Amino acid sequence: MPHMSEITETQRPIDEMGQLAEPSLLDFANCQWRVRRPKPFVLVFEGEWGREGAAPHDYLHDKLLLPEWREAFYQLVDATGLVVCLNVHTQHPTYRDVRGRSSKGRLSQGEYYHHDGCTGPVKPRFVEIRCPIQPQTRGVATAVAPHRDVVRAMVQVLPTELASTAALASQDMSRQALDRMDADALDHLQGLITRTVRKKLDAEGARSYFRQVDAAANAYFEPWALGESRFIANANSGITMQHRRAYQAPHTRGVANGHLVKRWTNEELLLPGQVVDQALIAALCREEGDETDGPARSERSDRSERCYLGAH
Repeated sequence: MPHMSEITETQRPIDEMGQLAEPSLLDFANCQWRVRRPKPFVLVFEGEWGREGAAPHDYLHDKLLLPEWREAFYQLVDATGLVVCLNVHTQHPTYRDVRGRSSKGRLSQGEYYHHDGCTGPVKPRFVEIRCPIQPQTRGVATAVAPHRDVVRAMVQVLPTELASTAALASQDMSRQALDRMDADALDHLQGLITRTVRKKLDAEGARSYFRQVDAAANAYFEPWALGESRFIANANSGITMQHRRAYQAPHTRGVANGHLVKRWTNEELLLPGQVVDQALIAALCREEGDETDGPARSERSDRSERCYLGAH
C-alpha cells in the first residue's frame, strides 16, 4: 500500500497566499498529474500529464481509486481538505441524486454549512459530490471551507442584534475562545448561531448573511464544471471541512439548472470482501430528506432542526 510520503509534487512558484502561481505535476498512482492549489486547503486534479485536450475519461475509477491506490488517495483527501477532479466522465453505479431542494420562502437544510451525517454517532469519512456531464450547466455554487474557519466567519459577520439575543449573549465568541474550542464545541456554537439566523432573518436575509460567511471564511467557491468531482473531508484524521449549497443571487424557482450526484465513497465504494453497512447508509440517507411540502413535512422539519440547526 503506498504511503503519503511516496506522493511527490513538483512545485512551481507559490504566491503570498500559499497558492500555486502555476500548475505543478504530482506523481501518484504510477502517473503524473497536472494539479494546482487555488487555496491552501484545495488540490485540483486537472488531468493526466500528456493527455491535454483529450476527451474526458474515467481516470477516477481507472486509476486514482484502484484498490492498490485507494487508501493513499483517501489520505490525500484527509490531509488536504478538498480534492477536486476535473474532466472525469463516469457512469459508475454508486452515485445517487443529491436530495433536498430550496424554496423562495425558506432555506433548505443544505444551504447551511454542515457536515454530512451530523446527527449520528458515525459520520462518513468524506463526501464526494459530482456534477455529471449533462446538457444543462450547474448554476448554483457549492461553498466549501474548513470547519473552524466557517465558525470564525459566522461570528465575525454576525449582526450585533443577533449576537445580543438570549441564545448567544452568554456565549464566549472571542477569537481566543474559538481557537480553544474542539470540534464538538464548535458544532455547538455553530448550531446556536445557525438556529438564531434562521429564526430572526427571512430567507434572503439568511442567504445574504451566509454569502458574507463564504467571503470571510475564504471558502472555495468555483463554479461547477461538467464532469467534476469534489471530495470533501468530513470526519477524518486530518482537516475537517464543511459545505453548503450557495445562491449568489435572490433565489427564484423554475430556473433550469444542472443536477448533482453524490456518494460517501469510503463507505460505499468497497474493496473485495467488504460489505456495505446498510444501516449506516440508510440512516445517512434519511437525514437528507427533501425540503418539499407533504404529509411527512413536520417529521423532516424536526430532523433538520436536530441535524443542521442544533448541536451536531
